[in-house]
Amino acid sequence: MSENTSAALPIVVIGAGPIGLAAAAQLLDRGLEPLVLEAGQTAGAAVREWSHVRLFSPWAEVTDPAAEKLLAPTGWVRPDGVAYPTGGDWAEQYLQPLADVLGERVRFGARVTGVSRTGRDRVVDADRDQQPFTVHIRYADGHEARILARAVIDASGTWATPSPLGGDGLPALGERAAADHVTYRVPDLKDPAVRARYAGKRTAIIGSGASAFTALAYLADLAKEAPGTHAVWILRRGITGSTFGGGASDQLPARGALGLAAKAAVDEGHADVVTGFRTTVVERSGDRLVLVGEDGRRLDPVDEVIGLTGFRPDLSFLDELRLGLDERLQAPVELAPLIDPNVHSCGTVYPHGVKELSHPEQGAYLVGMKSYGRAPTFLAMTGYEQVRSIAAALAGDQEAAERVELTLPETGVCGGAGLFDEPTAEQNEESGGCCATPATLPIGDTTTAPGGC
Repeated sequence: MSENTSAALPIVVIGAGPIGLAAAAQLLDRGLEPLVLEAGQTAGAAVREWSHVRLFSPWAEVTDPAAEKLLAPTGWVRPDGVAYPTGGDWAEQYLQPLADVLGERVRFGARVTGVSRTGRDRVVDADRDQQPFTVHIRYADGHEARILARAVIDASGTWATPSPLGGDGLPALGERAAADHVTYRVPDLKDPAVRARYAGKRTAIIGSGASAFTALAYLADLAKEAPGTHAVWILRRGITGSTFGGGASDQLPARGALGLAAKAAVDEGHADVVTGFRTTVVERSGDRLVLVGEDGRRLDPVDEVIGLTGFRPDLSFLDELRLGLDERLQAPVELAPLIDPNVHSCGTVYPHGVKELSHPEQGAYLVGMKSYGRAPTFLAMTGYEQVRSIAAALAGDQEAAERVELTLPETGVCGGAGLFDEPTAEQNEESGGCCATPATLPIGDTTTAPGGC
């Protein structure tokens, strides 16, 4: 295929979430043609799964400038910039209107099952960079298709691939068989059916981040109405001064309040704490579960388990591409040092763009949470800067691609006295994401609550 013909092809964006739709808006602003492929049936399908959650960041920090420009002719007005949206607000008031404006450039029910170079598997060198990408799709009705693309921007996120309960990064023995009593999400206890699942029950919560704080606070709130409701909070490490976050010293008071709510759940007897416990086996005991640790400890039976041990990228459908990924974080090799949770929190990650996001496979990019691999330090604002830079590079404006156009707010969202004072890899693996994972305050609390991006 000639270079001119390849240039006429669309740029495929995988995922119609906040960063994927922002990528489409940035590409259009540059005169490039995007095609967004979304496995779900709506814009922000993953965001809607935590629609009850309020973000840490206000409206002013979770909308993209190019997207706002695209929406303006429709009469759309950004909600109050200092207000904190829920996931549902974000999806309904911003993401869906943006997808509606993009129109047929967004295809729903279109799951990407593979990406490669036309006529080239990952082994073949000959004329590789001159070949367009081939993107294989399976639609919701079961039929399959192939689309040729000039470039591919993967903004599919990590929400669909939570980390397992096992302390070694693998599913604990028996974990899959116990799936009917295990969830990897903070439950929405406003839903009567979900509420009934935990009311009066004993629930194990595995994880030490904002999501775990939320689950503890939720169950403590439920315990006040449903006697017998109790949590067992399982930590892979011990209790330290930073276990409950920054508290009253947190740069974001609402986020600090979440840690204090979790501490109150423990102090008031609604939750027991088990430290230094790494799950290796999940055993059935009638209708209940028994968790067994690598040190041989067997915990008392529980009715339910909530695993909040972080997320990881699904790279399976990118297997035929030549990606340069860090061996620990599974993030682009040049980006990994900038987001390493051993060194950085959300507020200290330097804005970055096409240079740090490039791979040996020219024209293929991972963006948003997907680009961070297993690191939990992602901000929506950072993702918007990523796709602005990539769109500029694809349009041939290298100067704009290399220019930094983002100044993070001084408070950051995980900077300073955040979730961890000096996070370690061990803290990261069970944090559930300090910025990437949404979290809320106890049910009924109308205070601005911390959450995801």
